Amino acid sequence: MLFIIGFVVVTLSVAGGYVMHGGILAVLWQPSEFIIIFGAAFGAFLISNSMHLVKETGKRLPRAIFGSATNEKLYLDLLGLLFDIFNKARREGMMSIEGDIEVPAESGLFTRYPALLKDKRIIEFLTDNLRIMTTSNMAPHEIEAMIESEIETQLHELSEPSHAVHRVADGLPGFGIVAAVLGIVITMQKLGGPPEALGQSVAAALIGTFVGIFAAYGFIGPMSNRLAEVAEEEIKMFECIKAAIVATSNGLPPQLAVEFARKTLYSGDRPSFSELDEHIRSR
Repeated sequence: MLFIIGFVVVTLSVAGGYVMHGGILAVLWQPSEFIIIFGAAFGAFLISNSMHLVKETGKRLPRAIFGSATNEKLYLDLLGLLFDIFNKARREGMMSIEGDIEVPAESGLFTRYPALLKDKRIIEFLTDNLRIMTTSNMAPHEIEAMIESEIETQLHELSEPSHAVHRVADGLPGFGIVAAVLGIVITMQKLGGPPEALGQSVAAALIGTFVGIFAAYGFIGPMSNRLAEVAEEEIKMFECIKAAIVATSNGLPPQLAVEFARKTLYSGDRPSFSELDEHIRSR
């Protein structure tokens, strides 16, 4: 929502100031310049990235525009699921959760939280590390180091769309200059013609530079920053799981393990102790 509000504020501020200074909005409409700038930028984006990253960027852009999928309710569900898993393991033994982690979609524990089941990345991360806990005798510090290494890899992968979009933002001013130079070439071809035609041609060329810079710093650059924030918000889910697993491997009861996990969350999305307790009891 804030992205859309910011988009409107940026557009109205620049367009409004331009009109107040006596500018004519119709002059800014130069489709040929837009095709050169944004077409070249998109082509460069395809050249510099793999198909997987292109698809991943397309999937993650809606989250940046309309808001991240992570919120307090999802965190509550994750903490509730962690409590359910470790509570069952403490009462019936670690091997009792083997069936749950092998087929989460058919597990009575996991199906209580359908929103989490939709996130394959989170479910795979959780079940893989629980599987290691149930099938190995690794020390707690070894488990922590292994999970930390995976989180680092996940963060790098989740941040790649942000880097890809940032590179586009870096290139847009240059493509604006390309459009402007081509406009000047066209203007030179019109030398000797009516002064009005020359003025319009020069104006169209300058609009190319304006559009490249305006799009880079007004929209695409901020979008890359927002994608980075979304990645940071999502990685908190992984850190939350890590904290609970490490605490459990150190012998702490489920209540304390979940509390360790809750403490890793940012204050804006972190449920309170009483909210978490009530959520667990309601399940």
